[in-house]
Amino acid sequence: MPNQSMPLTRVERVAIRLAEQLGFEWVDLELVKEPAGRFLRFYVDKEGGITLDDLENYHRKILPETEDVDYDYMEVSSPGVDRPLKKERDFERAKGQPVEVKLYKPLDGAKTWQGELQGLIDGKIVIRTQAGDMAFDRKAVAVVKPVVDIDEELLEDGAGLEE
Repeated sequence: MPNQSMPLTRVERVAIRLAEQLGFEWVDLELVKEPAGRFLRFYVDKEGGITLDDLENYHRKILPETEDVDYDYMEVSSPGVDRPLKKERDFERAKGQPVEVKLYKPLDGAKTWQGELQGLIDGKIVIRTQAGDMAFDRKAVAVVKPVVDIDEELLEDGAGLEE
């Protein structure tokens, strides 16, 4: 099997530059093995939300740059409303919002904590819980995601859905 790191590093550099040229926010790139095969996924976003036309345009332009990467399927996607917080600007944008912090190892018997994000302070992820502020070392945290509150009644009634 060929060394994937070099082509992927090159593709990521090109992908970031292309996102900037198109006025998109570069979010992430992943190459993952799943039961259906190897997926090469690009995540991009833009102020006001990314459209299907934006994703299609990006897909067409990045496709020729992926020829030396071994994958079965390529996807270009929005990171979604529950996108993980990874970069400092993600933490700034989510400050004051409810988040879920998942740890690699339990702390006080729990691996998952929820609270209001206070920010990324001195290299620690700080949330406010009912018990008070908690600070987690970034290396101990597997993922931080916004808590998305979906109104189940709206989904059941179909309210807000356009016909």
